[in-house]
Amino acid sequence: MKKKLYSFTDMKNDLEKIISQIKISKLDPELIISINRGGCIPGIYLSHYLKKTHRVIDIQLRDSDSKPNFDVLKDSLNNFNKILIIDDINDSGSTFGLVKKIIGHSNCKTYFAALINNEKSKTKIDFHGQIIDKSINPVWYVFPWEKWW
Repeated sequence: MKKKLYSFTDMKNDLEKIISQIKISKLDPELIISINRGGCIPGIYLSHYLKKTHRVIDIQLRDSDSKPNFDVLKDSLNNFNKILIIDDINDSGSTFGLVKKIIGHSNCKTYFAALINNEKSKTKIDFHGQIIDKSINPVWYVFPWEKWW
């Protein structure tokens, strides 16, 4: 599979698109939750820009054998009314799908964002920077927080 380097400039541009979509939607989340690891840096940027509290949930389906930890998510669902959850990419939809399953029928309104959204993902999200179609262009994105050395 072909690799494509994703830069901090790409992230800035994609975050600007996400912020614009959030403003248009009039969403005012009370909390930003990043999915560890890829969502951490964009989540921190977003939380600073929106002036919102930031938390991290640990889900690493690709690079780890550790079991996902949903304690922060479950606590947040009980203490906030509107949450925005962000990751670097919505590729297959497995990570966001797992989060949506945990959220279930919570009264907390949750919204999802990713810098890159694969339109063929099995899980739909609310906000995105870039839209890709991996069935046409199967590229593997290498984010700067994955390979900076």
